[in-house]
Amino acid sequence: MRVLITGGAGFIGSHLADSLLSRHEIAVLDDLSTGSRENIEPLLKHPSFTFHHNSIFNRDLLASLIADCDIVFHLAAAVGVKRIIEAPVETIQTNVAGTELVLRLATEHARRLVLASTSEVYGKSTQLPFREDGDLVLGATDHSRWSYACSKAIDEFLALACHRQYRLPVTIVRLFNTVGPRQSSRYGMVLPTFVRQALLGEPITVYGSGEQSRCFTHVRDIVEGLTAIAQRDTTIGEIYNLGSTSEISMNQLARTVLSATASSSMIVHIPYEQAYAPGFEDMQRRMPDISKAGAAFNFHPRHSLQQILADVISYQRAQLEQHSRTVAF
Repeated sequence: MRVLITGGAGFIGSHLADSLLSRHEIAVLDDLSTGSRENIEPLLKHPSFTFHHNSIFNRDLLASLIADCDIVFHLAAAVGVKRIIEAPVETIQTNVAGTELVLRLATEHARRLVLASTSEVYGKSTQLPFREDGDLVLGATDHSRWSYACSKAIDEFLALACHRQYRLPVTIVRLFNTVGPRQSSRYGMVLPTFVRQALLGEPITVYGSGEQSRCFTHVRDIVEGLTAIAQRDTTIGEIYNLGSTSEISMNQLARTVLSATASSSMIVHIPYEQAYAPGFEDMQRRMPDISKAGAAFNFHPRHSLQQILADVISYQRAQLEQHSRTVAF
């Protein structure tokens, strides 16, 4: 089978490519705006792997790649709250116009498509745990923080419209706080940020009260879920939450990171207005109901927070050691 992964040099995309390459031909399209060539460096010499350093807005190239594949995993998107606030125009354009082009071409060629969405679409909903058929509650349009959630919700509406009107074989996955090796701290991702700060002996910066909570899922569990979805026609036209149901507050997470790294770092709380912008709003809790995915393709995350932390710490430590050698040289 020939697989196209947009955003395939990114954190999740590169792990997906790793997992599929032993059985399939893989083509990756990535402009490296948030992805990294380092993520796919071990794959570049594999005879069944091709990398296209280009944009999904290159219509001719995208059309050729989609025509030549059997399935598309569309993972290309703006990532991280920090980047979204700093570049709201690019966020909306990438998520809406880029996805619209992928959907149009996938429809033209009748290609199987798995579309990555996000738990952010649930917005400020308090109907926990979040169910796929639950209401989406977004903030005011003058808060750019909600532009990402809105743009991904539009992607979902358009994908389902293509399925209903043109029979596009598409499945939507809402990903919840995916973490693991290769995830960068550059865009405000909380776990790699905490770990990196702890390893460097820097203050661990917790935004807001720290009582906001999240459920962290190992990237390998997410990759297994994505692969299982692609293997089943019964998932076509459906939306699935993929994530862990084990909840932890940011204060607890910071203390857990300190213990796991044996760090002497201090925990410092920073107001949202200072970290991001005046009037910034956050989701206080984000917990998925994964019963639909469990029933459809036996999705049950296997990695504990302790296993996740061990992998993230090992990766971040190696990155810091590599940087230290480079600077010394």
